[in-house]
Amino acid sequence: MTRTALLVALAAAAVAWAATLPAGEAGKPAAPSASAAPAASPLPEVAAPLADWKLLIPGPDMTGWKKPTGEWQMVGEAVKDPANEKAIATKPGTGIIYNGPKGRTNNICTGAEVGDAALHVEFMIPKGSNSGVYLMGRYEIQVYDSFGVEKDAYPGIECGGIYERWDPKRGKGREGFEGHSPRINASKAPGEWQTFDILFQAPRFDAAGKKTANARFVKVVHNGQVIHENVEVTGPTRGGAFADEKPTGPLMIQGDHGPVAYRNVRLQPRGK
Repeated sequence: MTRTALLVALAAAAVAWAATLPAGEAGKPAAPSASAAPAASPLPEVAAPLADWKLLIPGPDMTGWKKPTGEWQMVGEAVKDPANEKAIATKPGTGIIYNGPKGRTNNICTGAEVGDAALHVEFMIPKGSNSGVYLMGRYEIQVYDSFGVEKDAYPGIECGGIYERWDPKRGKGREGFEGHSPRINASKAPGEWQTFDILFQAPRFDAAGKKTANARFVKVVHNGQVIHENVEVTGPTRGGAFADEKPTGPLMIQGDHGPVAYRNVRLQPRGK
């Protein structure tokens, strides 16, 4: 075959291949998998690559999460619904979990329990929605639509806030206490994927089971910006799965407050 004929044949093959792609996709790099991990954690205290951490939503279903998982489903794509800014539209596949078409279902907990841990979470909420990530099923980092909000209703309600504790015995209007606002509002617009990177220290107990040190959020990073450092939590925050405290517990994701989607939820247990 002559050089000219070879070039013509290669060009024809390229055209044929491009014709098999969806409109507008020719020449674009392949989109990353929903479960593909970023190369590294923004937590300098954690050396291991994120790809080496345990993926908590491996698929193809809700494997690894305690039943009942309600209407939580695994999908391949989740975006803000173009027809309804307060809803999520999805496409079939794997790598993402969301709390169903109604946007309200039960909370879910991992089967495995952990104490000290580093956690990477990617989440997406539509306008006005609300969820939360509970370390050990007890201590919540709030997921909330705080985009553009200068000051929210109370400390800890903001996206990235350490949610308040709750005690009715304190009296009406004073039940909530010890909520911690993030240093800055790092929230993205509704419908955009966001990240939390959390370094958490579990409470400590002596041989008799008496607590000797409170749980502590050593560092929380929201969309690459540090929002908490060395914040103690004296007990479970409101809405947790447990009222007591233990050396270990599951990860809990809140599903009953509004539409939300999660992907790349990765955990690395840390030795005491």
